[in-house]
Amino acid sequence: MDLNAVDVAFTEAAVGAGVTTVMMLSSLFLTSRWEATPKHNTLLPLLVVCITGAVLVYATLDAPLHGDPSAPVHQHVGPRYIEKGPAEIGMPNMVTAVLASYRGFDTFGETFVIFTAGLGVLLLLGIQRPHKPRPELNTIDDEIVLKVVVKLLIPLILLYALYVQFHGDFGAGGGFQAGVIFATGFILYHLSFGEIESRNVIPTRWLPRLAALGVLIYGGVGIYSLLNNKPFLDYSALAHDPVHGQHLGVLLVELGVGITVFSVILLIFYILAGRSRQS
Repeated sequence: MDLNAVDVAFTEAAVGAGVTTVMMLSSLFLTSRWEATPKHNTLLPLLVVCITGAVLVYATLDAPLHGDPSAPVHQHVGPRYIEKGPAEIGMPNMVTAVLASYRGFDTFGETFVIFTAGLGVLLLLGIQRPHKPRPELNTIDDEIVLKVVVKLLIPLILLYALYVQFHGDFGAGGGFQAGVIFATGFILYHLSFGEIESRNVIPTRWLPRLAALGVLIYGGVGIYSLLNNKPFLDYSALAHDPVHGQHLGVLLVELGVGITVFSVILLIFYILAGRSRQS
């Protein structure tokens, strides 16, 4: 259910236009001009991809058409959220109410998946301890004008990320979008002032801990609800007024999401930017 959610478009724009482009450029930096001879047979991976694609296509045959008014989500789930949401959650932004409250457990799973993905990249690339930064990665050392412009832009980017983080109750925004924007600001700083300066601001060893902290904040809200004889992630346990509890709970879980997303994205970038070029 998207409910014409501009929040989803907001996330796609931030990830697609910002972080994905940077990750692609970082990956290109690590590759050589000529492709190496494959050391294994590519037929099996091709077969696995084809079978997986066929299964996914077959699974969509029973799905209702996009925008079909007779689909179950438009007959039961959507009207229920629209009618009861303002009284139960008390938030003008219906998307935030659905994602952070009604689907809070599902969003918690998504946050944990992001955390696991960051750890997976960390383990697969074999980064066990911080390495010595390489100043030669700074490619715009003499671009004074560009550095001055970046210095003006970064505070605005971070301020906008804070606005997106804490304005999700009333408009488009939330932890996912804010985390991406925050990470983009630090990545821009890294590209402009070099690896040494950026790692002095946010050391690599902090990022896995921050990613875990975000998940713990989210899960801690659920544990607190259980300790107060409420269902897991029932935010009404956070305050005497259930609506106030919903606002406080959404604020805390969105903060956890933002911290985890920011940490994982910046960690992946640090890992890619710190690896040597393959010969």
